[in-house]
Amino acid sequence: PVTAGSIVVPYGHVIGNEKWRGSEVAQRLQGKVRLIFEDGLGLVDFHLSNRTCILLISEADLVAGDEFKRRLVKFRNASSLKGIVIVEKTQISDQYYLGVQKLVVLELGMVLLPVANQGEASQLIIQLVSFCVREQSRDRGANPFLRKQRSQLAEPAVLQAVQQIPGVGKTKALLLLQHFGSIHRLCNTPIHELEQVVGQTVAQQIYTF
Repeated sequence: PVTAGSIVVPYGHVIGNEKWRGSEVAQRLQGKVRLIFEDGLGLVDFHLSNRTCILLISEADLVAGDEFKRRLVKFRNASSLKGIVIVEKTQISDQYYLGVQKLVVLELGMVLLPVANQGEASQLIIQLVSFCVREQSRDRGANPFLRKQRSQLAEPAVLQAVQQIPGVGKTKALLLLQHFGSIHRLCNTPIHELEQVVGQTVAQQIYTF
């Protein structure tokens, strides 16, 4: 199974796949978020409270072969959950990274966030959890028509992914997402359209990236 469909994750909690028990990620999450381990998560590594799932591709996974690719495709095809892919990009795994980026972002249309090590991965998970909690408290009693639009644009992982592009800060990232709507469209936009939103220099940097 892709995930135990009946799992409801309380805000501020993370449900981790049993295989990560004792790992550096799990140790760093302990005490920062409420981490519970489950055995039946299938392909999912970490479950967050707003139906977001994290698939963590470690350096070892990248070096070991194509098994992680099959896992990603299975998850994408079978799940109604939002998948964020965190990849350990190190000196050893760097040579595989471009292939992973192409598969995850362009072919599967999922969000990809590179990290230097498992410590960075845990920080990212903590940020995503606190974002879920903030969104939940802010949305209570808010106008339901505004909520959908805002949460789509302010999706933290998407915003962070766009900010990985050289020359793009938070403001430009928001502008780009408002204009193009998705990373997939942004990747496939001709340079002259990018120039209209962020000017010639940054447009060139985005296009090259």
